[in-house]
Amino acid sequence: MTQTLDRAGQAKPAGVGLLWRVIPPGLYGRKASMLVERSAVANRRAWFVLIGGAFEPLLFLWSLGLGFGQMVSSVAGPDGQPISYAAFVAPALLAASAMNGAVYDATFNVFFKFKYAKLYDAMLTTPMGPMDIAIGEISWALLRGGLYSAGFLGVMLGMGLIASPWALLALPAALLVAFAFAAVGMAATTFMRSWQDFDLVQLAVLPLFLFSTTFYPLSVYPGWLQTVVTWTPLYQAIELMRGLTLGVVGWGVLGHLAYFAVMAAAGTVVAARRLGKLLLD
Repeated sequence: MTQTLDRAGQAKPAGVGLLWRVIPPGLYGRKASMLVERSAVANRRAWFVLIGGAFEPLLFLWSLGLGFGQMVSSVAGPDGQPISYAAFVAPALLAASAMNGAVYDATFNVFFKFKYAKLYDAMLTTPMGPMDIAIGEISWALLRGGLYSAGFLGVMLGMGLIASPWALLALPAALLVAFAFAAVGMAATTFMRSWQDFDLVQLAVLPLFLFSTTFYPLSVYPGWLQTVVTWTPLYQAIELMRGLTLGVVGWGVLGHLAYFAVMAAAGTVVAARRLGKLLLD
């Protein structure tokens, strides 16, 4: 295989030339799995904290889907056909579960390791680079979001809220959603100066949770607000999950997937470059 040399004088395959134009040599040592392993070991004795976040969407589902849902006869689904309120809310809470699990791990935990524990400074004395740190932390947040999503899907299946074999793709889709939110969350964390700045995280996440058609169809909003909502990431995730779990699958699914692929790539690159600037300069 033809090889070229990076700036450190190490050989790299010619086929990754485009990747090395996006990721400058020295930022990536291909050791991100070590950070994922370290996170798994660190959380081994705090498993109850790890899985605790999975209960919030379940409580919402039981209280709203089964409680409030008894007063709502039906809601229009993605294809306009009436569905039960529980079947309407459950995929939205699945998307919100993936978002919350990823965002909070990629923001609060990363900020503590970066600002106070100085963990990343120690890591950069090893062959790891800023891109390894970004990918490793995002991957761990992705695993946490995926854990929440898998558990929630199991509950939906047990409650009879899955109406199509397409739901088998809901978990991979939830992982992509978690990856995208984790990447953007970590990129945003690199701009945080103190714990007070994390009020901005709540300011972003809470309106997304409340207004991205999680509990109400898009038609209840004014026309201008409908346009704003359709561009938000959680709305894109909810539409993707509703389509898969209810079997309403069309070409629009590819648009949702592309949205999160771009979001994940942009967040990862920004997070890595910011970490490189903050830790190496």
